[in-house]
Amino acid sequence: MKVHAVLDEIRERPGTGEVIPVIDPATEEQLTEVKDCGPEAVDDAVARAKASFESGVWRDLPGSERAKVLWRVGELIDQHAAELAELESLNAGMTPLQAQGTVAVGAEFFRYYAGWCTKIEGIAADVHTGGLTGIDVRQHVYTLKEPYGVVGLIFPWNGPIFNFCCKVAPSLAAGCSSVVKPAEETPLTAVILERILAEAGVPDGVANVLIGYGHTAGAAITAHPDVEKVAFTGSTEVGREIVHAAGASNLKKVTLELGGKSPVLIFDDANLEAAIPMAAFGTFIHSGQACVCGSRIFAQRGVYQQVVEGIAKIADTLQLGGPKDEGAMIGPLISQKQLTRVMGYLDQGKSDGVEVVTGGHRLDRKGYFVRPTVLTNVATTSRLFQEEIFGPVVAILPFDDEDEAVALANDSTYGLAATAWTRDLGRAHRLAKRLQAGTVGLNCQMQFDHSMPFGGYKQSGWGYESGRAGLETYLQTKIVWAQL
Repeated sequence: MKVHAVLDEIRERPGTGEVIPVIDPATEEQLTEVKDCGPEAVDDAVARAKASFESGVWRDLPGSERAKVLWRVGELIDQHAAELAELESLNAGMTPLQAQGTVAVGAEFFRYYAGWCTKIEGIAADVHTGGLTGIDVRQHVYTLKEPYGVVGLIFPWNGPIFNFCCKVAPSLAAGCSSVVKPAEETPLTAVILERILAEAGVPDGVANVLIGYGHTAGAAITAHPDVEKVAFTGSTEVGREIVHAAGASNLKKVTLELGGKSPVLIFDDANLEAAIPMAAFGTFIHSGQACVCGSRIFAQRGVYQQVVEGIAKIADTLQLGGPKDEGAMIGPLISQKQLTRVMGYLDQGKSDGVEVVTGGHRLDRKGYFVRPTVLTNVATTSRLFQEEIFGPVVAILPFDDEDEAVALANDSTYGLAATAWTRDLGRAHRLAKRLQAGTVGLNCQMQFDHSMPFGGYKQSGWGYESGRAGLETYLQTKIVWAQL
């Protein structure tokens, strides 16, 4: 499907709510518009999902048959990789190279979870016990892993294809039916992916894509009594709202992948030739619009100045631009709203006496571009240090010893990711245990593999995605006792 055809299809998509403009963040021009689907569309989509689940048209298929369909989805994503990457760049402001990588990762989600379709199994045991009755009996006990039913899949604008695939693939592998809501800012690739699911053989009603605002469509999905579970990726603030809504409706289960303020620790003995470029990459990629970005860097005093100068030098060399700008290495922020948010943090920091080593301003051109920014002299009690900015902004602070580094790193309500750079193997593994984060990188950063679980400590989320844990997210356990 060509780009102009997708823009036309989005515009013609039915809805009863407010008209939502879809903006190119690199030019600030409107690409198309779409109507918020409205509450009746949510009810209809949930009803279709429930009917498909109860009919067994998908969940009752043999695992080998579901696997064939998921594998075919991956193949079709590969076949449509060029237009998917073009739309991802256009809509989310990604560089073409980053968008291409995102599409490839998305396709692999379906191939990876295709392999799990035939491996959904419980445990079994023969038990000889009096149990709670005190009567000596022999029993055979086994567990069943069953799909939850209708699940709501809600995800943000910073990685539309990645988030679509990392939720839809395991939910389909588990046998669930779903209602899928992409972010209202970035709905374009969802149109192609919806079509790919149908072409691959996912039955009608099993995966239902809705487009609308979070406070309308998203809220309606979360509150719907026939939705048994919600999997959400986004801000911690919205995560709290989802928890409240889920509890107020039917106590639906919730998986949350939320915000981060990830620390990077660089010790005196670190390989700075690797640590400095990776720390810069790990905070400025996608203009800092990734939950795992290392937005707090702590450098031991012996290398502190070298780290500050090295990261600032890289920040100054990064070329900003849109997908059509040759040589662009990072793109714009997603929206005027996000630009205002990021600049608000920077303006507050400047008034508080933060030192701006480099950056700190937007580009003098169309588009929501902010120069990669390196800050020092940041108070640990400040909003710049404590809150997720979601922009190309890093604070670099010094530390003296391991205990101080750990205390600074853990001084956060978040706990998504952390990184430590040191040649001391014992220290590295001590830090892995002491750092309060769901993912810890030792002399590496921004690592990902489909087979490894991903989740956060503290206010960075509930539960895990990817790997076997990502499949278990969409399965519930039933225990069956049979007296022999």
